[in-house]
Amino acid sequence: MSTNQTMKVGILGFGGLGQAATKVLAPKQEMDWVAAADLKGYAYCETGLEPQKAIATYHQQGSIGYLEPHGTLSNHSIKNLLETAQVDGYFLALPNLPNTFMADVARQFIASGWKGVLVDALKRTSAVEQLLQIRRELETAGITYMTGCGATPGLLTAAAAVAAQSYHEIHQVKITFGVGIANWEAYRATIREDIAHLPGFNVDKAKAMSDAEVEAFLDQTNGILTLENMEHADDIMLELAGICSRDQVTVGGVVDTRNPKKPLSTNVQITGRTFEGKISTHTFTLGDETSMAANVCGPAFGYLKAGFSLHRRGIHGLFTAAEIMPHFVR
Repeated sequence: MSTNQTMKVGILGFGGLGQAATKVLAPKQEMDWVAAADLKGYAYCETGLEPQKAIATYHQQGSIGYLEPHGTLSNHSIKNLLETAQVDGYFLALPNLPNTFMADVARQFIASGWKGVLVDALKRTSAVEQLLQIRRELETAGITYMTGCGATPGLLTAAAAVAAQSYHEIHQVKITFGVGIANWEAYRATIREDIAHLPGFNVDKAKAMSDAEVEAFLDQTNGILTLENMEHADDIMLELAGICSRDQVTVGGVVDTRNPKKPLSTNVQITGRTFEGKISTHTFTLGDETSMAANVCGPAFGYLKAGFSLHRRGIHGLFTAAEIMPHFVR
């Protein structure tokens, strides 16, 4: 990676999360946003890309590949970007649909010979299990991969890992989230992933839904998605960190796709027994004013910076948000 202090960062995926990520990076001094890719193209400028121009181009023409003068249209955008760009680390702001997608992208990085830091904000336990299968290959390839580093899994999982220290034994970790967005189309992939968790749906069925079908389904629910006992990687991450078994972790929440106000406060509750034999619960609650984008992208870049610190010391492989503390990006 670069020897100077400024990290050159790329964003893969340029939907709602990828676009929000550029705004989070814009005021940062320690990271420069230099590259991005979507399904139809990529953009690269070693001195930095302009978020407003990139977002406007994407909305008007459907791909960052149209961004003048730095864009290139391509059906193999990730592969071509890796061949072209000098980037220290990437935020994989990609929809994990199908469920193998994130592991497949990681394999592309391994095959390319690229060395650096990757961070994702994926959700599903099974997606992390697929990454665990290639952890040796990531290590051998010289890649430091930080997984499950959004809000949940991510920020709330890390809070649970810290809060667990008060206890001799952990009884339960309960994560409850509230998400409010004014318009579901700004976060199409995220909403499809949420629908996939509902009874009667799965990843393949949600991926196959057209925008009109999603719209019709949201009309039936008045724009509200109520999610219970989700397959969320917080469970495997806390288990891998030795804090509790995965069956002691539950994740659920409410998503309002028509109102930016959160339907409920996002929180994690950690219940356990202290060394004196007292049963107690710690609760960590996120401020209602913080958006999904702030709570996902902020931690993702904090973990990316932590990943750079590991990578500089020659530490490669797969790590989760429950085992490494994020570093604050100035």
